[in-house]
Amino acid sequence: MTGVPTRPGAGLTRRTVGTGLLGGIVALVTTGCTESSTETSTETGYRVLVYSRTTGYRHDSIPAGVEAVGELGAEHGFAVDATEDPAVFTPEDLRRYAAVIFLNTTGDVLDDAGRAAFEGYINGGGGFVGVHAAADTEHNWPFYGELVGAYFAQHPPVQPATVEVVDRTHPATAHLPTRWTRTDEWYDYRTRPTDARILAVLDETSYTGGQMGQPHPHAWCRTYAGGRTFYTGGGHTIEAYAEPAFRTHLLGAIRWAADQSPAADESRSPAPADRDATG
Repeated sequence: MTGVPTRPGAGLTRRTVGTGLLGGIVALVTTGCTESSTETSTETGYRVLVYSRTTGYRHDSIPAGVEAVGELGAEHGFAVDATEDPAVFTPEDLRRYAAVIFLNTTGDVLDDAGRAAFEGYINGGGGFVGVHAAADTEHNWPFYGELVGAYFAQHPPVQPATVEVVDRTHPATAHLPTRWTRTDEWYDYRTRPTDARILAVLDETSYTGGQMGQPHPHAWCRTYAGGRTFYTGGGHTIEAYAEPAFRTHLLGAIRWAADQSPAADESRSPAPADRDATG
């Protein structure tokens, strides 16, 4: 994984998010332990939390990812809070959210109290979406390992590859072709997810450096410990968050994890674009 190394707690400076296209996002970024919130939208049907703390490598695409989720919320009727403050992980705060998105988190990003609160949130029916380096997070927390489904092992350089969409009945993949060619950083994982619904796999013959063999999982979901969990391996590059197909992939993941998918999304037949396509 490429990125900028950072010290624990880096990036927790006060900033303002939520102008222009980001009318649906709230900044919950802190200096020390004092929370600051900038609200720029009215309350919507449900609310999600984007968490992007890093204590290992830091992806320069994090701001683009936070912005993209904020835009999706503004466009599709849900509110978005964004934070890198682990103090937000309390039972009282987490119950506000239909889903929590770990967006390119790395390393250990919660303390023991935060882990306990997050486990309770999932046990109570909360939703989780892991994006890309969420698989390189909390390697020593068994509950999280089961939640995310698999841990990052290695990756080759950023390059084009073909994603084979093997389940197009899910809201995150219904819009995609069966072969989806795009450029990203392609993760190998230490293991394959167990008891998961595999939505997409990588065609290792379409790029160089993949070492998992087939099947090479790339996106998956399942119910776990009372909640819903979704993971996608995409989202390393800044450009990914401007791709319409990838943004719709994220939107479907968020809606599904939040248990807010339109009924038509859950049951729709695969889209007719059954051919190769780029993102």
